[in-house]
Amino acid sequence: MGARKKISAEKRKEALKTMYFAKLPNVPTSPRKMRLVADMIRGMEVNRALGVLKFSSKEASARVEKLLRSAIANWEQKNERKAEDGELFVTKIYVDGGATLKRMRPAPQGRGYRIRKRSNHVTLFVDSKNTNDKN
Repeated sequence: MGARKKISAEKRKEALKTMYFAKLPNVPTSPRKMRLVADMIRGMEVNRALGVLKFSSKEASARVEKLLRSAIANWEQKNERKAEDGELFVTKIYVDGGATLKRMRPAPQGRGYRIRKRSNHVTLFVDSKNTNDKN
């Protein structure tokens, strides 16, 4: 059983070598607010997505913009060349819930209201158009 797990881990590592992504763990905003920003740029060309994020009024858009720049840099590093205009697209972006800090707020008559301070993890994948057509 242990050998089978080792083989699947090796396959996963090989698969990750052909994927171009960036992760942003433990962002201290709620996943719901971050998903609004993620939905804006899903499937977009990266230069257009950077423009949308730059001029968005959402606080989360600044973090996603930085993450997108990191994913582009990862693509350029693995391919050993600069990305051309219109070449890269945001193929996948997803937001997972992170740890929730539970706090209490004083309430009337000796009660306490629970406050949940949520966090999230963002993963963003970029790839060129011609590899998307193969899948």
